[in-house]
Amino acid sequence: MSAKIISFDEWLQTPAGRYLLDWEQERCDELVCDVFGYHALQLGLPCLQGLRANRMPHRWLAARGLPDDGLGAPALCADAAALPFGPASLDLVLMPHALELSVDPHAALREAARVLVPEGRLVVSGLNPWSLWGLRQRRMQLYRRLGARGPLFVPQVRELFSPWRLRDWLRLLELEVESVSLGCFRPAVRGGRWLERARWMDRLGPHAWPVFGAGYVVVAVKRVPGMRLLEPAWRTARVPKGASVPVAHREHAEEGQT
Repeated sequence: MSAKIISFDEWLQTPAGRYLLDWEQERCDELVCDVFGYHALQLGLPCLQGLRANRMPHRWLAARGLPDDGLGAPALCADAAALPFGPASLDLVLMPHALELSVDPHAALREAARVLVPEGRLVVSGLNPWSLWGLRQRRMQLYRRLGARGPLFVPQVRELFSPWRLRDWLRLLELEVESVSLGCFRPAVRGGRWLERARWMDRLGPHAWPVFGAGYVVVAVKRVPGMRLLEPAWRTARVPKGASVPVAHREHAEEGQT
């Protein structure tokens, strides 16, 4: 009996996918709540409400098509590599697993850097290839290249990019990594019972093997060389008490008195 082929969105409803999605939702809520501006955009993954904790007046969800369940309907349909926004027009861009699911991840990342304003934030989430999940995914991909059959642990994912490899890409686009968060240290199992039994690994993982978390969230800031933000001139220079008056001003004051 052949296994049913499911999509990435359907996989997120499995115990392993829900475990990853809950962790990413918690991290996004913490990372975007204090990012200020006017325009924010999330690219794909409607089941993740990545902008719900943000307070920008204009927040959009972009997807390549309408979801089948009708939940989290996108505000616009667009490809990550061709966004309908002008240069330097968005203050915050979220890319949850957009690079792994994109046909051209380099183009998608360049497009996100293009639409970001100076000092704008880019939030990218993905699967760590050096984790237990990544090792199982790459092993299944190797078996399939050799002719074996069987579903991947994470469907539709073309390639896994480590946060360290992503850091090099961002540096070429003048994006400075601000923070890297790794989580989901439980093993790559499909059953919810085994995931619950391995709950202790989430408590020990950040201290014992922090770089082997299955999921990661990277926050980067767009830096523009030679640019300096001008502060508003709210305060005017005041002459301190007891300061000496210039001689020229003193002579004019004496002539006025005579």
